[in-house]
Parts: sequence; structure tokens; C-alpha cells
Amino acid sequence: MKKNNQKIDSNKYLIGVDGGGTKTVAALSDLKGKISKIGKSGSSHPRNLGLKKAMENVVKAISQILKDKKNAKILSTFIGLPAVAEEFKFRKREIIRKLKKYKAVSKIFEGKVKIGSDQEVAFRAGVDGDGVMLNTGTGCVAHGWKGKKEIHVSGWGYLADEGGAFFVGQKTFQVILKNLDGRGSKTLLTKLTFKKLKLKREEDFLNVVYQNPTEIVPLLSVFCDEASQKDDKIAKKIIIEAAKESTLAAKTAIKKLKFQKNRFPLVLVGSMFKSKIFLETVKKGIKKFAPKINFILLKEKPVIGAVKLAIENLKR
Repeated sequence: MKKNNQKIDSNKYLIGVDGGGTKTVAALSDLKGKISKIGKSGSSHPRNLGLKKAMENVVKAISQILKDKKNAKILSTFIGLPAVAEEFKFRKREIIRKLKKYKAVSKIFEGKVKIGSDQEVAFRAGVDGDGVMLNTGTGCVAHGWKGKKEIHVSGWGYLADEGGAFFVGQKTFQVILKNLDGRGSKTLLTKLTFKKLKLKREEDFLNVVYQNPTEIVPLLSVFCDEASQKDDKIAKKIIIEAAKESTLAAKTAIKKLKFQKNRFPLVLVGSMFKSKIFLETVKKGIKKFAPKINFILLKEKPVIGAVKLAIENLKR
């Protein structure tokens, strides 16, 4: 009898989804949060793609982890998405309705399903209590929690996400074009970018960028960081400018929550923190403003935060 109970328990699962501007990651875990399967797909950013396309990628990621799990019982699912803390805050029910239309994920609605923000997911991957999260990936957003108070700074999309990879990539793109025209100073960025993208002509560069800006522009930030490590002054200037913008977002969140003189955690998450120059500039700027801060550079996959939230959702 005891053996049968264990078998039933092993068939119960949770799902956590970390949606992002570049990719979507879904995780299948047991009731204690141990992940057994991962599914991946493209961007699930409703602001950039629209709800329909964003939900298609969420479904694609979830359906991968549900494959060969016909008899599984999904007790709780937490889906963290970009822009849900902003303009999609009041459209969570609409998101649920759209997901219910897909047969591939109908199983999740046998249990509890909650929609939240990707920011909450990233923060909970590193911390369980109060604190601040600075997410500088494709975009840049600072989000903080203190008791019942929750604040949000930046994260307004690629037209106003100062500090993120799109911001860096856009400036890199502009510098390269100026360099090709002869309007700018000499830089490694042009030669390096053309080599990385395997391009020969100026027209090829324009075609590649304009045909797929949401993917290629952030990618240019990687080349910019590589050039900055080779002591390219223009590239380094772009990275430092982005770091200062990211720092400003974090400092504003810290100030709004009155954390300046307190001990508190700041979770750093996002691709821009792979840049040593970027990371050091951000930490130096924030440490000066809030000396007792505890930096947590997220090493775990952010989707772990979504799994934690799925566990909490189950207990409610």
C-alpha cells in the first residue's frame, strides 16, 4: 500500500515558466522543487510580439516538458512574463483565456495556474524575502519589495530601456554606421561585428539588422563588450554608459524603498552582467550609494524562481 502511495506522489508535478524578451524556459519539477525536465522556445514578450505570438512560445516550451507525461498531474503552474508588471498588469485573465485555447497545455488547468512578472521570477531565484532585483538583459528594469510595498523602475521596452543589451546594441549599430561613413572615430567594432556576422558589404549589415532587430541588436552588445575588453575606447564608453543607466535604475528603486542605510539584498540578473566592465561599474556605483548592500549575482537559472512561486501558489 505504501508503495502505491509513493507511485501516485511521483506522478504529481509543478511547472515554472520564465518568459523573456529573447527566450522562454519552462521547468517541470516535483512537489519539492526538484527540476526533472526543461523546455525552451523563443521570446514570450507580449509587448514586442503581441499576446498571440507570445503565448505560442509559452505553449511551445510547456508542451516540451509535458511530452510523455500523459498521466501526470500538474498541481500548480506559475508563468512569469515580461510587461506583466507594466501595461499587461490588468490583462492576466486574458492571458489565461488565450492559454486555455491550446490543447497542448490543457493539462495545466487541472491544477492552479498563476500569471506573474518575469521580474518576480528572477528575484525569487535568488532571494525569498525583501530586497531589490536589477534585471539587465535585453532590457533593463529594477524591481523592489519591502513588506507590502512593491515598486518598479524602468523596463519600458526597447525604446526606453536604457542600460540593457538592446540599448548597447543600438549604440553599437550607430557607431558602426558612422564609422562606415567616415563620420566617427576609429573603432574595432566595425571589423569585429562584420567578422562575427560573416558579412562583407554594408548593405548586408543593414539587411541582417533590419530584418531581425529584436535578435540582432541585442547580439551587437556582445561584440561591443568583446571590443571593450580589447581596450577599444568607444566600445568601453558604450558599456560604461549602459552600466551607469542600469545603476541609476537600481539606485532609484533603493531610494524609493528607503533601503540606503539598511542591509538588504540586490539580485543581479541578466546577460549584461557577463561583462566584467559592466558588472564592476554597476557594483561600484551602487555600493557608494548603499554601503550595506549585499550583491547576489544570480548563478542559478531564473526559472528556479518560477518553480518556487509555483510551490507557493500550491499552498494558497
